[in-house]
Amino acid sequence: MNFQESIKVCFAKYADFTGRATRPEYWWFFLFIVLVSFATSIVSSIVSGLFSLATLLPACAAATRRLHDTGRSGWWQLVVLVPIIGFIVILVFLAQEGKADSQLPA
Repeated sequence: MNFQESIKVCFAKYADFTGRATRPEYWWFFLFIVLVSFATSIVSSIVSGLFSLATLLPACAAATRRLHDTGRSGWWQLVVLVPIIGFIVILVFLAQEGKADSQLPA
């Protein structure tokens, strides 16, 4: 999956928390959010805030689908609330390889 396809898929599944997201799909979308956030922050903090607000739900949905692909629940995103360690843990989970259907818990 390339950069443009991943952005299309993530916005098409704007609030879809079911299914799976491959590593490239998630990380290309993450890169898009970071780059556009940086560009909009140069323009205006209000525009940057609006963009961040508009992409919050699809970013959470994509991360949930990514965690599903690794065999975890989307609720694992809440581990980021634990200072320092939580951020590292979620980063490791999101970077892991996806599991085949037979390896997912029932």
